[in-house]
Amino acid sequence: MSQHDSVRAVEWHDNHLVLLDQRKLPHVEKYIQLFNAEDIAEAITNMVVRGAPAIGITAAYAMVLASRKAFNQYPQDWRKRLISDYEILLASRPTAVNLKWALKLMMREIDKVEDNNDPIGKLLAFAQAIHRDDIEANYRMGRLGSALISTTHGVITHCNTGSLATGGYGTALGVIRSAYADKRIEHVYADETRPWWQGSRLTAWELMKDQIPVHLLCDGAAAHLMQQKKASWAIVGSDRIAANGDVANKIGTYGLAITARYHEVGFMVVAPTSTIDMDTACGADIPIEERPQDEVLSVGGQRIATPQVEAFNPAFDVTPASLVSVLVTEKGVVFSPNAEKIAKLMAS
Repeated sequence: MSQHDSVRAVEWHDNHLVLLDQRKLPHVEKYIQLFNAEDIAEAITNMVVRGAPAIGITAAYAMVLASRKAFNQYPQDWRKRLISDYEILLASRPTAVNLKWALKLMMREIDKVEDNNDPIGKLLAFAQAIHRDDIEANYRMGRLGSALISTTHGVITHCNTGSLATGGYGTALGVIRSAYADKRIEHVYADETRPWWQGSRLTAWELMKDQIPVHLLCDGAAAHLMQQKKASWAIVGSDRIAANGDVANKIGTYGLAITARYHEVGFMVVAPTSTIDMDTACGADIPIEERPQDEVLSVGGQRIATPQVEAFNPAFDVTPASLVSVLVTEKGVVFSPNAEKIAKLMAS
């Protein structure tokens, strides 16, 4: 295991899935034991687990549990009995394409199982391979992204893209971990990321856990930070990348990209190729999840807005490819991504 890498949020233990409840961080490190697909779908929807790669891995393990239940109860037609669990999982977070990607891979593997054979061992091995491959991809992206960063005093990141959002190590935070280990950066600035506070609750917690210097800042302070020349790169992840290179990510990413372009700060998107959706032509075609208004109107169960006021709460926004300086994937690096370059990357 690399240095600055001590966190795992998704793990398979014996015969069930264990998730670190990210709603409780940073004050409480609570792990939830999950034994069926329905409860896992609810955990995804309620953001016990979040981050596109982590959601995909979690869904893969959920299909193992769904298959075990179906095979034990209906050994003759267990595949048909999986459909309801598959659909529940598919609907749990609509924007994150890794969810659909992992579920399709698992269904393809399920179709390969010979009739009357117990599928669990084969399916568990496949889900664990998805998990393992994600961690290995994150290490590769970390090295590739770090190599792009000249020695600098600081970088800024948005939301959480570390071990909590992936199988381990992280995408954008994996690059930051690698760059810090390589002595290419000295400091990280993390946006708080309202309304779920992934930056303050999760990213700052991860970085402190791995002894990487971090300052938390209000989302609206990013422009001032760049104006003061305290960050030379903005490094973010993605929940879905369209075929033309448009990037859907946590709300606030688009504004950060605009700010970075104005201040001539590099804007790096770090994501595995499983996040690239070649069936979605452009960002306008990506479904944007809208979450409950109360997430904006309240903090920690305490209402902060005047009574009767309503809230607009999109969970994601879309950053046009024209604002992306570089896309880092496990297959390689794409500068100024566009449809042609993305197609070439995916064909490699």
